[in-house]
Amino acid sequence: MRYLHLALAVLFVLFAIVQLNDPDPLHWVFIYLAVATICALAFFQKYFPKICFALAAVFLAYSVWFVPGVQAWLGQENHAQLFDNVAKMEHPFIEESREFLGLWVAAAVLLFYGYRGRRHQG
Repeated sequence: MRYLHLALAVLFVLFAIVQLNDPDPLHWVFIYLAVATICALAFFQKYFPKICFALAAVFLAYSVWFVPGVQAWLGQENHAQLFDNVAKMEHPFIEESREFLGLWVAAAVLLFYGYRGRRHQG
């Protein structure tokens, strides 16, 4: 299980690196590096459930901002365009949907560590 923590930490560092070419990279790099840090700390059996739950709540609340983009994407016939590199230039809702999903993935990992930390401490 320890190497899952390490793998997740590396994955979220890679997510942060990919964000460097984004038009608004700073807060996305922070978001993904925060999750990577939580994963890396778990590798060393250090858990911070309150921080995990707080960050997850912030990320989920922030994701609400992108709901209109997700709704626009869901209204399209071609859902595969979410994974097309060209489509994000043509349709802003593609980028918003990706950001929404990224926040939910980050929040899910944080919730996992929050509950794991509670179990580990108590």
